[in-house]
Amino acid sequence: MKAARQSISIVRRGEAVKIDAFSPTETLLDYLRLREAAIGTKEGCAEGDCGACTVALGRPDGRGGVDYRPVNACIHLLGMADGAEVVTIEDLAAGGMLHPIQQAFVDHHASQCGFCTPGFVMALFALYHRKEDGPVDRETVNDAIAGNLCRCTGYKPIVAAAVEACAGEADDGFGGPVAAAALSDIADPEPLHQGDERRFFASPATIDELAALYRLHPDATLIAGATDVGLWITKQLRPIEKVIHVGRVAGLAEVEETDEAITIGAAATYREAEAALARIDPDIGEVLRRLGSAQVRAAGTIGGNIANGSPIGDTPPLLIALGAELKLRRGAETRTIALEQFFIDYGKQDRLPGEFVEFVRVPKPGADTRIRAYKISKRFDQDISALLAAFAFRLENGRIASARIAFGGMAGTPKRARQAEAAVVGLDLNDRRRWDAALDALAQDFTPLSDHRASAAYRLRVARGLLNKALIEIAGTPSSRTRLVGVRQGRDGRAGA
Repeated sequence: MKAARQSISIVRRGEAVKIDAFSPTETLLDYLRLREAAIGTKEGCAEGDCGACTVALGRPDGRGGVDYRPVNACIHLLGMADGAEVVTIEDLAAGGMLHPIQQAFVDHHASQCGFCTPGFVMALFALYHRKEDGPVDRETVNDAIAGNLCRCTGYKPIVAAAVEACAGEADDGFGGPVAAAALSDIADPEPLHQGDERRFFASPATIDELAALYRLHPDATLIAGATDVGLWITKQLRPIEKVIHVGRVAGLAEVEETDEAITIGAAATYREAEAALARIDPDIGEVLRRLGSAQVRAAGTIGGNIANGSPIGDTPPLLIALGAELKLRRGAETRTIALEQFFIDYGKQDRLPGEFVEFVRVPKPGADTRIRAYKISKRFDQDISALLAAFAFRLENGRIASARIAFGGMAGTPKRARQAEAAVVGLDLNDRRRWDAALDALAQDFTPLSDHRASAAYRLRVARGLLNKALIEIAGTPSSRTRLVGVRQGRDGRAGA
């Protein structure tokens, strides 16, 4: 591995700031509050749920401007901000004038105690600078602030303020050529290694550098978005000594789409992969829309969601039902396995010391395949699933010719329902007399546990209901009759297709 630099650089208020020393687990929030005394950014939950710590990270958008994304500074490690512009609530007002978001909050009385207000304003600052086309309506705003909690104001004036402020083009002095030039000035393609061989934060720049470093330090903790590992630090207080950040590895965040498949690099965020996956089926897009918050989706990765092996991760059941496969790398050696084979047992994956996920390949289903996916959680937005169900049924002449059914939250790993799959194959969708046998087969596939999210009996009962709903919908019942939200239009324009 080539000689690595020891320092990181960020842009603050238009100026480059070089940081020569930091702990591997120092968070961006601690840097802002304890080093800069930029205390407008608050610590609330310290786990990325409340949004009080939201700041915006700006990076080049490839078109001469800057793409601003909201992140939870409480779980975003400082080293991960290398090369970015960091925008906080203190930076918005200029020349005695409030930022349009701030002014709209004043005009609509959208703040009371004010503790949550900086986080809301920064989440909406990112929305204000959105690159997507289309109007900002109430639904768009609700998605943007789903990761921000307010205990006293109520959301109506906040949403009204956001709709008004975000109605036009961004015109606040951020994100233009000057900001892009400042980012260009601090861009450094060299690998980063802050610390020594016993304790370090490393950020390799190439896949070969990553492979060599992780082979040498298989005890290191890999991070991409740190939306899970951040909680190990802030909540579990784990003494993590070695951190390897994969977010700067060239090519590892790419999402490539062909007629046959979508290939998602392990460092691609949910936000970056969402559009391609949603084009497979609207249910996939709806699950991803409800995965965490805008802050979580801007930082968290599908590769990380897979690699941490959680039995309640939202993406593995979806990808298993689609027949996804993983490419793993260890040193110079690579191998490819079916995603479902990666999960061995609770907390155990088929991954050797020093081996990491390079990408996941997701085959696109044919026109004769129907997809359904449902997320069940206590809260509708930003909540961990009690269970997640994903179905892929290939149809021939009104019958199910083949099936892939996967669940999360029903076992110690994301798992296929093999018995239920066998039971539904051959089912005539116009003859419901055999459906009960297929539903009953789920009890042979799973013996779920009871925990604080759901009881075993509830999980099994809901799983039966979701399989039944999937069959009802693909048999032709419009989803407007089976769903309260997420009503879909099929490929042929009919609801329920």
